[in-house]
Amino acid sequence: MQLPTDYPAPGRPSELLIHRLLDRPIAWAPGQKIHYRDLHEFTYLEFHERVQRLAHVLTGLGVKHGDRVGVMDWDSHRYLECFLTIPMLGAVLHTINIRLAPEQTLYTVQHAGDEVLLVHPDFLPLLEQIAPHLPRLRAVIVLPDDGHIPASPLPFVGEYEALLAAAPARFDFPEFDETTIATLFYTTGTTGDPKGVFFSHRQIMLHTLAAGLALAAVGDPVSLRARDVYMPLTPMFHVHAWGVPYIATLLGLKQIYPGRYEPTQLIRWIGQHQVTFSHCVPTILQMLLNHPTSASMDWSHFRVIIGGSALPKGLAHQAMQRGIRVMSGYGMSETCPIVAVAQLRPEDAAAPEERQLEVITRAGFPVPLVQMTVRNADDQPLPIGSPQPGELTLRAPWLTPGYLKDVPGSNDLWRTGWLHTGDLACIDDEGYIHITDRLKDVIKIGGEWISSLELENALSQHPAVKEVAVVGRPDAKWDERPHAEVVLRENHRGSVYAKDLSHFLRGFIDRGVIHKRAILTEISLVDAIPKTSVGKVDKRSMRSRIKSLPTQEP
Repeated sequence: MQLPTDYPAPGRPSELLIHRLLDRPIAWAPGQKIHYRDLHEFTYLEFHERVQRLAHVLTGLGVKHGDRVGVMDWDSHRYLECFLTIPMLGAVLHTINIRLAPEQTLYTVQHAGDEVLLVHPDFLPLLEQIAPHLPRLRAVIVLPDDGHIPASPLPFVGEYEALLAAAPARFDFPEFDETTIATLFYTTGTTGDPKGVFFSHRQIMLHTLAAGLALAAVGDPVSLRARDVYMPLTPMFHVHAWGVPYIATLLGLKQIYPGRYEPTQLIRWIGQHQVTFSHCVPTILQMLLNHPTSASMDWSHFRVIIGGSALPKGLAHQAMQRGIRVMSGYGMSETCPIVAVAQLRPEDAAAPEERQLEVITRAGFPVPLVQMTVRNADDQPLPIGSPQPGELTLRAPWLTPGYLKDVPGSNDLWRTGWLHTGDLACIDDEGYIHITDRLKDVIKIGGEWISSLELENALSQHPAVKEVAVVGRPDAKWDERPHAEVVLRENHRGSVYAKDLSHFLRGFIDRGVIHKRAILTEISLVDAIPKTSVGKVDKRSMRSRIKSLPTQEP
């Protein structure tokens, strides 16, 4: 199209860079507070100044465009400052998974090429152990809560707060291409070495805008509003705490950062600050609801998105009974991560609880700009509303294009031009996604496929069940048979047994809710179910430990 002759000469559009996230809150809510435990609080104007001081500290250490800077910290104001400052310099923020084994931590820091690290004293013993194998490491900033720097052979350049206090308060951040890599983190490596997932400024900005719009636009049962108080219950090292700190900062919300996850303290801060918005895996919500100090807590102000694993109906019902508004969200490490949220349509806001439970425990409805298809074994799309499950595939502007340094298999992830999630799913006539299972977790019984998630969902509704996970175990007759591990609530131990849960499960089978071959499900009562470093059920570990168990008869 040709412009009219009197049309002004076109200017260069501004780039979608992370430093634009701070423009609005320092103008809209300059006096709003960001808190770290009971130790620190800053207004957004003070926070902005701290970001600029940190930029001077890092550039003074020689950090330049493209350099990798790693962070090992609990969830803190310091981490939020790094979320912004490091990418705003054109450097790459590596959020290091502090729960990995030492050899995996070493692998990720080596693979990322980190040259500068910011480290909480709790993780200095780990760093001292692996530092001899990090020839590129040239500087370490210590992140103590009390200002004390412990003795160590590591190349410390100083303590975080002291370094900021000595730095200038103004910094001019550079402009650069919006496709510049901003962040990097590693998958948990349950099947081989951890894989580096990275995102550009453009991708993070678009995810922030689209996910923020989805959370703000609908409203039920979980939404974001200007008066909300936000506290993450998902580690900041894991996919930017699901990207919500970026959204909360853009909106100028009051933010609470809890440091180490200590249940008593988490519950205290939720009550003290009247936290209204959070997100976590089901395990964390279970932990909060079953903690002794939560019994007298007024939870009516609390709203939470559950992701990482399916939200069982039993847990959702328990939360709703306590006054908590809850819903599922869906995403992956590779999707930045939010691609769907299970919000209620306006017409369902006053629906009976059973209808609401059915909707909010679905995987979700796509957020703006996300395309979804379900594909059969030949990678052909299935029609919307088809009851036949297939692999869920995605397209969106913020999906990672692959793994750092082209890890083998990453091309297969995008083999159709869409991201293959590895999740079996259906998309119903209303447009909601139903995840039926992970491809690797589906159970094959006598040539038919049974969903482990359906079995978990059914057993979770027994009032004695605190937590449940189901995997398949090899079976000479049936190929596989389901094996459920169940943690009972404390007041039901000794009065409810595996046979009672089997009888309860039979009721779902008799009503046709789940497949008749679910009758073969074995049930073991256990004290705990194994978890990964980000709180998901570790089904790989479960499969390993049930191999030697004798077969149970239904």
